Amino acid sequence: MPHTKPKAHALPITRRNFGQLAGALVGSAGLAGCGFKLRGSQAFAFTRIAIMPNPGGAIAQELRRSFGNAVQVLAPDEPLARAQLVLTVAEDPREKVVVGVNTSGQVREFQLRLRVHLRLTTANGKEIIAGDEILQRRDISYNETAALAKEAEEALLYRDMQSDIVQQILRRLVSVQATQLE
Repeated sequence: MPHTKPKAHALPITRRNFGQLAGALVGSAGLAGCGFKLRGSQAFAFTRIAIMPNPGGAIAQELRRSFGNAVQVLAPDEPLARAQLVLTVAEDPREKVVVGVNTSGQVREFQLRLRVHLRLTTANGKEIIAGDEILQRRDISYNETAALAKEAEEALLYRDMQSDIVQQILRRLVSVQATQLE
């Protein structure tokens, strides 16, 4: 018996399949046409930075990790004179404010807030960014029957706000020009 290749089976194009195929094609064409591009690595005008305070809070630590190999973050025991820039990140405590209650006076909605104060100077003390503040807010509904789940959601929202703040700080640092470092 001769050996035959298996036949490729094509899906019959039905009205349902055609709709799914057309939707996928339109969606991919829309993404390609809108100028969407993945964020690449950022180019900084400096190669060494000190982040204060050492070791710092969660935002300072995430910022250290975010630089990767592009920028050397000075170790806590290194002198500040070795840094081209000194970034001071002061975090306010996390806030949780009641913004909604029901007719019985039970809490139904909170607002979570995370505030960071920035100061960027050269190693000589020349201010580049003085007293900048970044504030993130998120609203979260509350139900006492799902308190544990809401606690986990709150932690996720704080982590999301923290990452957003780090990205905003990185964008500010990318805008620093080489002429400002002198």
